Amino acid sequence: MAKPTTIMVFAKAPTPGEVKTRLIPALGAEGAAGLQRRMTRHTLETACALSDATVELWCAPGIDDSFFAGCAADFPVALRLQQGQSLGERMLKGFRSALAQSELAILIGTDCPRLGPDTLRAARDVLAQDGRGVLVPALDGGYVLIGLNRVADRIFQDIDWGTDQVLRQTRERFRDLRWKCGELPAMRDLDRPEDLREFPELCESWKTYAHLAEINL
Repeated sequence: MAKPTTIMVFAKAPTPGEVKTRLIPALGAEGAAGLQRRMTRHTLETACALSDATVELWCAPGIDDSFFAGCAADFPVALRLQQGQSLGERMLKGFRSALAQSELAILIGTDCPRLGPDTLRAARDVLAQDGRGVLVPALDGGYVLIGLNRVADRIFQDIDWGTDQVLRQTRERFRDLRWKCGELPAMRDLDRPEDLREFPELCESWKTYAHLAEINL
């Protein structure tokens, strides 16, 4: 029987001009926001496929956006408010909350369309059997999943969030703590215009936007 697990999905409200900003030159503000909506719902569907896990949608910048209310109506998820100045602080607070109610906690964003239920199960198995943490690296130098069965502030401190140093620095934090951290195969995020060609199944309209923006993808 699987150990009690909480899966946290961190997501921003799909407000045009405020999400997926690096994709706006290719998709436009409305197109980027639409992609954010679709990717968030896709991620929730993936997380909820683990029917024996608790799934929480951690919302930013607020919890009262109508999109989040719709997600809570359509999926068996609880809404939580991200709190903290930095991403690291918000993630730390999330893990403290999740590990207060579950033995294992996994945090994912909404930027990796090919992160599937099998990867979530594999991450849970790593946490349950060996070590204190698990990571799924991103090809851009970050990570698309982090799981813990114990929380330490150090894992989220002094990290250059949003850069290609995040994975390296996080590995260093685990070594500093002398915690074993397993890793699963790396995956690609969907963050930049050049990433769009890797995910045509999610972006039916991206070619039209790219043409209008005169970007050669």
